[in-house]
Amino acid sequence: MEITDSPYVVANMRIMTRMGAPALARIEREGRFVKGLHSTGELDPERRFIMHFPEELTIKSYGSGYGGNALLGKKCHALRIASHQARQEGWLAEHMLILGIETPQGRTHYIAAAFPSACGKTNLAMLIPPEGYRRAGWKVWTIGDDICWMRPGADGRLYAINPEAGFFGVAPGTSAKSNPNALASVQANTIFTNVGVTADHQPWWEGIDNGLTPALDWRGEPFDPAKRPAAHPNARFTVSARQCPSYSPMAEDPQGVPISAIVCGGRRASLAPLVFQARDWTHGVLVGAAMGSETTAAATGAVGVMRRDPMAMKPFCGYNFADYFAHWLSFDRPGAQLPAIFHVNWFRKGDDGAFLWPGFGDNLRVLEWMIGRVEGRAGAVETPIGHLPAEADLNLEGVALSDEARAKLFGLDHAGWQAEFASIGRYLEDYGPRLPQALRAEQQRIARALAA
Repeated sequence: MEITDSPYVVANMRIMTRMGAPALARIEREGRFVKGLHSTGELDPERRFIMHFPEELTIKSYGSGYGGNALLGKKCHALRIASHQARQEGWLAEHMLILGIETPQGRTHYIAAAFPSACGKTNLAMLIPPEGYRRAGWKVWTIGDDICWMRPGADGRLYAINPEAGFFGVAPGTSAKSNPNALASVQANTIFTNVGVTADHQPWWEGIDNGLTPALDWRGEPFDPAKRPAAHPNARFTVSARQCPSYSPMAEDPQGVPISAIVCGGRRASLAPLVFQARDWTHGVLVGAAMGSETTAAATGAVGVMRRDPMAMKPFCGYNFADYFAHWLSFDRPGAQLPAIFHVNWFRKGDDGAFLWPGFGDNLRVLEWMIGRVEGRAGAVETPIGHLPAEADLNLEGVALSDEARAKLFGLDHAGWQAEFASIGRYLEDYGPRLPQALRAEQQRIARALAA
């Protein structure tokens, strides 16, 4: 329950949450709920406080009208407070999209994927298969694009729900080419934040590629490209998930969907190949814990700086990260049927600075290999960092890749990875004695394998 002085927050929360009388009745019945208090205050950056009190299940936000700081059910509750609750209660609250992939044989696998903000979660969650895949009968279903709550089921598998009812997506770069489902979703009943506006009052942002031109920029001033972009780099749209053409009715299943694979990855211009699979759960937790990504406009500080962003939770984990890693490791217990864990890098660049992988719908080719690995029928090459696909293991029909692209997307830079694992070792030391010994041992094991 959030109390706010902002009509903007009310309008957004109406879209983003399953609000109303049933929620109120449950609060009255159980007496336990997360309390949110928000005020825009004077909007002074020097007097901005977003405070979380996990033990009290309380959030207090003052001095900001920005979505993540004002829509308190989103990152504040669903990740920071919920991650604390999840640790106490034996589940996981994660910064992950959830999508379903239906094969031509009619089997549906559900995948959860952790990427830092503005690294393609919404695009992947709403992926449209390449034409050849569509003709063959592949379908992609959207459960959620940002937050995933997972709990062990009676059968030992992890089951996931999306606690949100809407999308609070990054607008710049969203187009009919990059994410047609998102663009179709926002044609009505949508709130746009910090976008440009055309002469006939239509929202506009860089990358929309709709043939129109903005008249006003996001600050309401006449658009001047020499002065600033039309849309703020972190401009947003808020829309009900039900308006998405790929929306899955399973998104409302209270039991959640069974997760076959967990994927993590960020923006890495170099080193990281297109995809690899962790050997086991402990290795997978290390892969997520040591995940690196170049910062984007959705994060504070400089853009394009490589930093560790464990499980894409660096801004959102509600307790000590060493304890968080231990909590992840605790799910590997007798009877558990845990998801396979993979790492992807859609953003590898060539010597000319251009992306080597086409991305967008073609990412389904990588997800198909993951499903094949889960089902035990796809090949892989064993390396010190994990299982990598050979080129022949992926369906690359219709994809034009240069020799450089093939070498870097499917190859392993031994010297680069030796340096990376030395860096990971130093990074893990920062967590001190609370770091689970299993992660340190796994890092050392891989470092030795690379050296050999």
